[in-house]
Amino acid sequence: MRNGAASSQVVWDIVQRVLHWGLVASIAAAWWAGEERLAIHLAAGYVALAIVACRTIWGWTGSRHARFADFMQSPGAVWRYARAVAAFDEPRWVGHNPLGGWMVAALLALIASVCVTGWLYTTDRFWGLAWLESMHVGGAWLLLGFIALHVAGVFFTSWRHRENLVAAMWTGRKRR
Repeated sequence: MRNGAASSQVVWDIVQRVLHWGLVASIAAAWWAGEERLAIHLAAGYVALAIVACRTIWGWTGSRHARFADFMQSPGAVWRYARAVAAFDEPRWVGHNPLGGWMVAALLALIASVCVTGWLYTTDRFWGLAWLESMHVGGAWLLLGFIALHVAGVFFTSWRHRENLVAAMWTGRKRR
């Protein structure tokens, strides 16, 4: 057994990790492709939407820390946790902390919204409608902002609790 393996536990299952990094790749591909490489942009958007659907199902049926019930806290609990973070007195969570849990929900909803508005824009009924294009583009920029907040939260939490959350999302393991 590797040194330290006994003091860690599997938190993020393989399905959750594959879906997470699949979303990272598909969103990055869609952003990179833009309208200049429309076929890639569309394919990446469909992949992202399929991953959101799978992640939503996994949120109800997956392993303990993949389930929404494990990390979706009440607004009061989120507020208390946010105040504790501001006071540099927040507890460490093995799974998603209350802010992270709501970030998961927000990211999944935003990705779904961007994908659906993008898909609608390709249909005969909604082709060329400026308001729909504005929703898609605005949603994509909002998503980028939320991704930046998510990454900042991961780095902040990694620093505060002295653990590499990016590595944990690759290996699935976190210290006990």
